[in-house]
Amino acid sequence: MSESYGVIAAVVVLGLAGLLGAFALNKALTVTYPTEGKLKTYESGVDPVGEGWAQVHIRYYLFAYLYVIFAVDAIYLFPWATIFATLGFATLVEMFIFLAFVAVGLLYAYRKGILRWT
Repeated sequence: MSESYGVIAAVVVLGLAGLLGAFALNKALTVTYPTEGKLKTYESGVDPVGEGWAQVHIRYYLFAYLYVIFAVDAIYLFPWATIFATLGFATLVEMFIFLAFVAVGLLYAYRKGILRWT
C-alpha cells in the first residue's frame, strides 16, 4: 500500500521540478529592455487619463440581471424543445407555467421603466 504513495509522491516531485525548470528556463532566455514607454500603463491604445475608479449607473446592473434571467430561460427552453416529443403533454404545461413566470418578470420590468435606455 505504501509503495503506491511513493509513486504518487515521485510523480508530484517530478512534475513540480519540471514546472520550476520551465519557469527558470523562461526567465533565463527572456531578453527584456524596460524603457519608460514599455512600463507605461496601456489601455486599448489610448493613454490613460484620470483615475482608475469609475462609478457605473445601477441601470446597467439591471440590464445584466435581466440578461441572466433570459439566459437561464434559454438554458431550460432549448434542451426541452429538442426532446419535447418524448416528454409528453404534462411538460408542455410545466414549460408554459415557467414561461408565464418569466413573462410576469418582464412585464414588471417594463412597468417599472427599467427597459427604457434613457
